[in-house]
Amino acid sequence: MKRVFVLLFSLLAAFLFSCTRAKTTPEQDFWNWFKTNEDMLFNFDKDSERTFDRLGTEMHKLNPSLTFELGPVEDGKREFVISADGIREAFPEVEALYATAPSLPRWKFIKFRPRRKPMDVSYGGVSVQAGSVTVQLSRNGRLADLTVFIPSYSEPKREAYTAIAFLLLDGTLGEYDIETRVGQVRVDATPKSTLETFSLATLPRPFDALFVN
Repeated sequence: MKRVFVLLFSLLAAFLFSCTRAKTTPEQDFWNWFKTNEDMLFNFDKDSERTFDRLGTEMHKLNPSLTFELGPVEDGKREFVISADGIREAFPEVEALYATAPSLPRWKFIKFRPRRKPMDVSYGGVSVQAGSVTVQLSRNGRLADLTVFIPSYSEPKREAYTAIAFLLLDGTLGEYDIETRVGQVRVDATPKSTLETFSLATLPRPFDALFVN
C-alpha cells in the first residue's frame, strides 16, 4: 500500500509540474533563462561574442526583430535595453517583455532605446559630427516633421546622409518617439526657411513641447 501511495504521489507531482510548465509564457521562459545565466550576462566582456549570440538567440524566440543593448557597470548595475530595432510591429513584444522583467539588484531594465547624448556618426563612407547638425521641426497633425541640416550634405550621397540623420535622431529622441511621433524627415545642407533651428543637444525640449496640447 505504501508503495502504491508513493507511486501515486510521484505521478501527481509530475502532473502538477507539467501543468506549471505549460502555464509559463514565452516572456517568463526568457526571464528564467536570463536569471539562470545572469553571471554570464553581467560579465559579458569575458566572452562578448558568445554571450551576445546566446542572448540574441533567446530574444529571437520571442520576436526576430528584438534586440538589446548592455550598458557599462555603474554603481554595481548594468542597463539592459530591450529594443525592437525600430520595427514598429515588434513594439508590443518589447512592452510585454519589459512588463514581466524580474527585480534583480544588478540590473536596470529599460524598454526601447532611450535618449542619449548626441554622438558623432560614420556610415557609408560619410562621417558627421553631431555638434554640426541642426534641426527644424513643425507639427503635422499628431506627428512632427523634421528637417535635419548637415553642412557637408551632398545629393550624390543622399542615402548615406539620410541614414545618418535617422541614427542621430534615434539617439537624440529615443526609439519610441522616432517611431510614434515623427512624420517626414528631410535632409539638407542649410536652412531654406526662417523656422528656428535647434542643435541635437537642445532638440528634445522643443520636440516635446509640440505635443503638450
